[in-house]
Amino acid sequence: MDVFYNIMLGYFFGFALGVGCALAVFYAIYSGGYRKAVEHSLLPQKPKRYQEAVAAAKRRLEREKST
Repeated sequence: MDVFYNIMLGYFFGFALGVGCALAVFYAIYSGGYRKAVEHSLLPQKPKRYQEAVAAAKRRLEREKST
């Protein structure tokens, strides 16, 4: 019984909490990028990378409409 208990604790702390922490980090990175994109969209002079991303998105939409 002692071995099973240790295995379950290891599984819980290693996998369950590890995956949860990784998801929290991914969400923080995603939300930070989203905030920056909103900030860039509100600037009077748009950054070059923002303009390129908008152009690529428009091309992708046009390509999807044509198919």
